[in-house]
Amino acid sequence: MFSVRRLREILSIICFDVQKILSRTLDRLYQKTLTPGTINRFSSYEPMKRVRTISLFSGCGGSDLALTQLGFDVVWANDLWSVACSTYKDNIPQSRIECGDIADFAQFPAAELLVGCYPCQGFTQGGRRDWGESLNFLYREFDRVLRSVKPDAFVVENVNGMAFGDSRRLLANQLCRYRLAGYRLVWKILDAADYGVPQTRRRVFLVGVRSDLSFKYHFPEPSHRTIGGQPAASQRAALAGMPNWPVGEFNEEPFHWYYLSRNRRRDWSEPSPCIVGHWRHVPLHPSSPPLRRIHTDKWEFTSSAPARRLAYRECAALQGFPREFVWNRGSVRDRFQMIGNAVPPPLYRSVVRNLQPLWS
Repeated sequence: MFSVRRLREILSIICFDVQKILSRTLDRLYQKTLTPGTINRFSSYEPMKRVRTISLFSGCGGSDLALTQLGFDVVWANDLWSVACSTYKDNIPQSRIECGDIADFAQFPAAELLVGCYPCQGFTQGGRRDWGESLNFLYREFDRVLRSVKPDAFVVENVNGMAFGDSRRLLANQLCRYRLAGYRLVWKILDAADYGVPQTRRRVFLVGVRSDLSFKYHFPEPSHRTIGGQPAASQRAALAGMPNWPVGEFNEEPFHWYYLSRNRRRDWSEPSPCIVGHWRHVPLHPSSPPLRRIHTDKWEFTSSAPARRLAYRECAALQGFPREFVWNRGSVRDRFQMIGNAVPPPLYRSVVRNLQPLWS
């Protein structure tokens, strides 16, 4: 006989697969209703009012920078890490971020939009990949705030690892929770390089619209690396004018065996590999000599020319942060972590911009 736990696992997987089929079907049907240029009209749309927004797990402010650039009013934000909160205050106009554990907050202001990028250590390929990790269940706090505030819509961003393997169960749990909270959901894995970010970075986005509203959300079409679209944004353009060897701004440790277990370098004309939060594992600067594969999971430099990892300001540029963004808080290692954990602002703008007609 099936145990209760096993039965729940089977039901979660079935729920997930049925949702995926329905989402794809609805996506195709909705696409047919769009006339040419519809997405372009959405992309240039500005909200007719200042949409009140609550931001959870805000970090240093990558998502909220994008929101303020679009005209949204972030009325309340929260993060646990004081270094990230201070960096947020340095850069986000009229900051209203409270530092502390979200579980300790019981009341929240009214808002039309709720956003959150909860931590993902158990989902990421660069982390522990333990789906039972307690940090994986912070979506329950997001769900608590969602039910309390009842915004018109919400946006969640996380690593794409949650869509595969055992982590599918956790994604299915989130989808079911948010539906039970009264929201229609769509989700999709997007690559930042397809939206003008000079970095290949695949992330999963969940967008929910309250069920009593007729608005149907549609993810933005890629603007780069497509037939008839723009070419991929390059590292050369993103890093132009930056120092060649910014001493003190990058990790100077030797390249250990794990670092050289994969190709961490891309040419100047290409987007960077994914910018990660650990300074030891950030990609190589494109001025470093190329790597060649000599064995399974083993690479070596093709010459003895100088090689280095990217500096934190370079990582910020490859994430799409503006040059004027201030990185004065914490240690150099802290800055790498803040930058690597952030959502690229240009990608987030593309996702949220397609929600703006909801408030027209």
